Parts: sequence; C-alpha cells; structure tokens
Amino acid sequence: MASDRPAPPAELRRLGATLRRWVIEQAHESGVGHIGSALSIADVTAVLWGRVLRAPGTDDPDRDRFILSKGHAALALYAALRWKGLIDEETFHTYCKDGSLLGVHPEHGLPGVEVATGSLGQGLSVGCGLAYALKRRGSPARVFVLLSDAECDEGQVWEAAMFAAHHQLSNLVAVVDDNGMQAFGRKDDVLAAPRPERRWSAFGWHARVADGHDPAALLRAFSARPARRPGPSVVLARTVIGKGVSFMEDRVEWHYRNLSPGLADTALDELRRAS
Repeated sequence: MASDRPAPPAELRRLGATLRRWVIEQAHESGVGHIGSALSIADVTAVLWGRVLRAPGTDDPDRDRFILSKGHAALALYAALRWKGLIDEETFHTYCKDGSLLGVHPEHGLPGVEVATGSLGQGLSVGCGLAYALKRRGSPARVFVLLSDAECDEGQVWEAAMFAAHHQLSNLVAVVDDNGMQAFGRKDDVLAAPRPERRWSAFGWHARVADGHDPAALLRAFSARPARRPGPSVVLARTVIGKGVSFMEDRVEWHYRNLSPGLADTALDELRRAS
C-alpha cells in the first residue's frame, strides 16, 4: 500500500515491476488479454500514481484527474489502484468477473476512475472539458490523459488538441504511450505519419519526449516548465509493448493473446529475477 511520501525514481522502478507482476498474475487468473498494452504503460502509471498525481481517487474538488483513454490497458490502472489502497487485493481479484466494476475497460464508480473509457479517440476530449471547467473555476487541479500512439490516428484527438491549445489549457497534460504497435501490426505500417513531437507542436502543444521506462526521465518531462506561451503539454513516452517479459516485447500478438500456465510461470520468473 502506498504512503503519502513522494516516491524517488528507484522506488518508482520497483513499483513498475510490482505492477507488471500483478498484471501477469491477474491476466492469467482471468484469462483476459491486452497484457502487452498494460505492461507497456506500467512505468508511466507508476510515475503518475506514485509521484505526480495530487490526491487522486479522493473527493477533493481540487484533486488531479486521471483519464486512461487507452482503456484496454485498464489492468495496469487497477494494479496502481490496488497499490494506492483505493481498492483492496480481494477486489483486484474480481477483474472481469460477474458483478465486478473491474472490467476490461475502466468503468465509472471505481475509486480513481473519473470517467468510463475504451472507445478510442474520446478520452482527450473529456479531458479538455474537465480542464476547461477547472480553469474557469480557478482550481489548481490538473488533468492527465493517457493515450495510445495508434489512438492518435483518430480525428477527434486533433479536434481536442486544437480546442486545448486555443483555450491555453496549461492544466492539461496528455501522455502518449508511444510503443509503435497497434492491434493489427506496427503503427507506421498501418498509417504512417510524421514524428509525434512535430505533430503536437504544430497544434500548439508543449511536446516533450522521454524514455517511458525510465522513471527519472519521466519525472523530468512531467516537471519541465514550458518556455513559451501558456498552453497544454504532451509527454511522448517511448515504450515497448510487453515490456519486462522477453517473449512479449515488441510482439504484436500480445495485444490480444492470453497466457497459458507455462507462459505465465515463465513471465513471472523473469519479472522476479529483474526486480
């Protein structure tokens, strides 16, 4: 369970390893896929929930809001909620069982889940609405939206990006899980586009690139002060799908594939040796 003390980078690295282990254990128990995507964001999730977010999952009106726009990676979020003490271990193990709020995608009503997500391309628009309302209210709260890189093929993402830049939503931070992979192959093979930092900058955002598996680099990216006019920020986290499990890393089939008992044991052995 988390403490109120901000975690240093070494502790955040250990937290990322813990989240990965819990993802593997629960994915195997439930027989549900999307494992590679959850492992991809484990370190980003550890940094956000272990250090960056202020009072997440509370009733504080000035709490930071977190939106997992790439809702299929929800198991990583549930693991963070378990670590944070917002859900207990027993509840965590109800993942994808009848009557549980822990579905394949996040559902509103679970502590720490501000909105239901999973229909790709819509999370940033919701984040814009929240950030705009908080700004108008004079609240110090920030809104963090975690998207997938392939999700940025959706036109609605760029409509939201224009809205955020126009209204100078400095309290809005997008985080892109830039692992170069999507459901049917490598992202650039499905739809090639200019490097994301160029696109986001062109839309008026403060773009920062960071190693998405290096907590210290992520902390620097989240704490950087924009040198130009006020406006939204985006952290482009360079990641690897299936990170931490050698037979999953950079393999498109682990977007959907489930674990056999033998593969689950192998994955957990690797994660324990690396932690």
